[in-house]
Amino acid sequence: MRRVEQVMGFPVSLRIDDGDASDEAADAVFGWLREVDARFSPFKPDSEVSRLDRGELEPHELSPDLVEVLDLCEDYRVATRGAFQVRLPGRGLDPCAMVKGWSVQRAADLLTARGAARFCLNAGGDVASVGGPWRVGVRHPEQADRLCQVLEIADGAVATSARYERGDHIVDGRTGRPATGLLSMTVVAASLTEADATATAAFAMGPEGIEWAAAREGCEVFAVDAEHRVFRTPGLPVAA
Repeated sequence: MRRVEQVMGFPVSLRIDDGDASDEAADAVFGWLREVDARFSPFKPDSEVSRLDRGELEPHELSPDLVEVLDLCEDYRVATRGAFQVRLPGRGLDPCAMVKGWSVQRAADLLTARGAARFCLNAGGDVASVGGPWRVGVRHPEQADRLCQVLEIADGAVATSARYERGDHIVDGRTGRPATGLLSMTVVAASLTEADATATAAFAMGPEGIEWAAAREGCEVFAVDAEHRVFRTPGLPVAA
């Protein structure tokens, strides 16, 4: 079973290879992601995030999901010494850098709970998978029609932060300026929550983020810096 929908501003594709894959499971995945977009988007004035940013909600009124997301954001802010930020000067609250990976991992967990044993969920190039092997290409940071690496994963996740889709959109919270020290940062981890947040946080840190991400337990890294130097951790699951 295969399905593609546009959610949260990017294409989300789901492939389930189980023989008894159901449309109901796919409906649940995309329904959850649409719910996340409605509740957590800083671009929707009636979302929970927007209401919190305007001071219309007290901390005790927040949903457990938003509390979890904000706690994760704070963990990464502390771990990066402020490079990862969801409140930048002159801007409103924007937890999107955490919400994407967290919500897609939740969707993958939902599929597993419904009995799916072999699937690949791709959200704008970030992948959560079960029952592989699955081959995941890492796009060349400067040539859209080329790959610079192919990975092979079974149960796990791959996320990439780069400048090629949205330009200099990742900001180093320590300086308030766009992060330009890296061209691409890819992280492989057990969950997409970890992979996506670590890739974004490391990209915000610049070149020092490569060593930081590589030192995180369970993370493998493929990175290209602004000088076109390539870095790979020894355990990176490169496809044969």
